[in-house]
Amino acid sequence: MSRPLALTLGEPAGIGPDITLATWLRRDDLKLPPFYVIADPHGLEQRARHLGVTVPIAVVEPAQAAAQFGRALPVVELGRPATAGPGVPDSTSGPAAIASIDRAIADVIGGVASAMVTNPIAKSVVYKAGFTEPGHTEYLAKRSFELSGNPAWPVMMLWSPEIAVVPVTIHIPFKDVTERLTRDLIFETGRVVAHDLIHRFGIARPRLAVAGLNPHAGEDGTMGKEDAAIVQPAVERLIADGIDARGPLPADTMFHEAARLTYDAALCMYHDQALIPIKTLAFDHAVNVTLGLPFVRTSPDHGTAFDIAGTGKASPSSLIAALRLAAKLAQADARQQRSPAAAAL
Repeated sequence: MSRPLALTLGEPAGIGPDITLATWLRRDDLKLPPFYVIADPHGLEQRARHLGVTVPIAVVEPAQAAAQFGRALPVVELGRPATAGPGVPDSTSGPAAIASIDRAIADVIGGVASAMVTNPIAKSVVYKAGFTEPGHTEYLAKRSFELSGNPAWPVMMLWSPEIAVVPVTIHIPFKDVTERLTRDLIFETGRVVAHDLIHRFGIARPRLAVAGLNPHAGEDGTMGKEDAAIVQPAVERLIADGIDARGPLPADTMFHEAARLTYDAALCMYHDQALIPIKTLAFDHAVNVTLGLPFVRTSPDHGTAFDIAGTGKASPSSLIAALRLAAKLAQADARQQRSPAAAAL
């Protein structure tokens, strides 16, 4: 039997428990890949009672999860309580969320899980518990290196059937974007994206569209010098490296239907330039994928939604898409490992 997916708890007071329970309940009709959730089983049982749903829980080790999946929601014990009620984080929330992430990373690196899928965290909560990285993406790279010794250049890609976007700078204030944006950052990001589109997504020659930073991609320098001085040289370097890249392109004309047919991923210069179009086009089913890691990680493309936690209103659609994509990418990884010649490409 294939290795299951490891699903993290996320913020215990958010909608992570809600959508996890709802997803398991739909496992048969959707033919979902087996997964286990790393959580406090008592906390999940309490949320199920609060929601009025019947979900049998089986406390297991990862190796037992796939066999149990059809009968009960497999739960790998977190080893610490998660007592927060819906919408109200407490002192157990941050430590529980971090511990769940750490266990999932250890499981995928240790080979007992095929990939990891992360429920949303509340950054303000985990920061109080000692989380020092800006978000999941950076933390995964740090912990991966600590456990495996393999350095990673993590890249956040938001994927959907309609569009795939990559913010080159991520969780920083807009006023800091011009200071952080460099030729090397754009080039290395594009290189990682192209590599993973080939080896995990099966796109033989990925096409990258690179957005300009300024309106009209700088309009020949009249609306800012950054596009000519930073973005254009990075695109030229990607092309010289054998990657099909073009830009800088005016961002306001990159995301309509005809334009999207001309590329496989859009590299955007800052967070909202990337996330606004994909959340407009695919709000309920977009998936956050971390590229550049030695393992597969996906996540729903939404937050903790404290305002609807425990109400039964949260849609599991993005989590379902994240689980399916994780399973697909993990299978591609496994094929690469079985084929040294393909992995060397």
